[in-house]
Amino acid sequence: MDGAAIRDSMPYLPFDGGRFRLSMGLKALAEPEWLEIGGDIAAVLARKRRLLATRPGEVFAALPAAAAPAAELLALLAAHLPQHHPAIYRREGERLVNRATAEDWDLERPGLHPLDLAGRLVPEDFCLLLTEDGESRLVGGSVCSPARWRLAEKLGRLLDVIHAPVPGYAETLDRPVARLLAQLKPGKMVWRLNWGLSDDPEPFQPAAAAARPLAAAMAGERLWFRVERQTLRRLAVSGAVVFTIRTYIARLDAAIATAAAATELAGAVRTMSPAMQDYKGIAPVAAPLLAWLDARA
Repeated sequence: MDGAAIRDSMPYLPFDGGRFRLSMGLKALAEPEWLEIGGDIAAVLARKRRLLATRPGEVFAALPAAAAPAAELLALLAAHLPQHHPAIYRREGERLVNRATAEDWDLERPGLHPLDLAGRLVPEDFCLLLTEDGESRLVGGSVCSPARWRLAEKLGRLLDVIHAPVPGYAETLDRPVARLLAQLKPGKMVWRLNWGLSDDPEPFQPAAAAARPLAAAMAGERLWFRVERQTLRRLAVSGAVVFTIRTYIARLDAAIATAAAATELAGAVRTMSPAMQDYKGIAPVAAPLLAWLDARA
C-alpha cells in the first residue's frame, strides 16, 4: 500500500441526509474549482509515475479517436493550471513547470501521448468520451485509482455497457446521463461525488478482493472510506467530454469522526439495497460496520 494517498480526514461525506438514493447528484462547477490539486500532489503524482512505469497497460489506454481530444485537453490544462494554481504551475513559453515535483514538460514535444501527459500533471484521473448518434463511448483514459473496474475492459465501450454492473443504473440513471451529455455545453461544468468502503487502502483496486474477517471493535481501524470527486466538461473544439476522478481515502475512524457522520452513514447503509451493498464492497462487512457506526453514534 502506498501511504501517500491516505488522509487523516475526509473532505467530503456524501451521505444525502442518511438515506441512500441512486442519483447523479450534480452541482454546477466554476472554472477555478475544476481540479483539486491539494498538498498531496507530489505524493500522488509519484504513485502515478510508479504505476505508469510498472503497469502501463492497466492504467493508460487510448484509441486513435482520442488523439485530437487528448491534445485539446492538454492545451486546456496548460492554460488552466498556471492561471488557477500559480503557486504550483508556471508556464514558460511552450514549457510547463510543476514546482511540486520539479518536473519541466515540453508541451510541443513531450514524448508521450497527450492524455498520458495530462494524467501526470494533476492528481485527477482522466477519461475521454466521444458522442456519436446520441451514444457516448470511452475512447481514452489515464486511470491510476480505479475502484473495481479495469480500463482495458471498458475502452471502446458505450456508457450503458460500462455502467451495466451498477445496480439500478439502467432503470434510474441511463436516460438522465444521456440527457446530461447531450445538453452539456463547452464552458459549463458539473461535479458529483461517489463513495465506497474497502478493507484495503490501496488506491489502485481494479478488482475486488475477498473480504477478511472483521470484528466490530476493529472496523474503524480496518476499514477505509473512499470518495471520488468526479467532474464533467465538454471540450470546445473536438466536442469530447472530459470526465475527471479525484480519489480521497481515509481510515474509517478518521473519516467518520463525529456521531452525526456515523448516524448518516449507518442510515445510508441500512437503506441501500443488498445488490448495491455488494457493489460498493459493503455487504461482507455490513454487520461489524453497522455495529461500529451505532456505537460511534
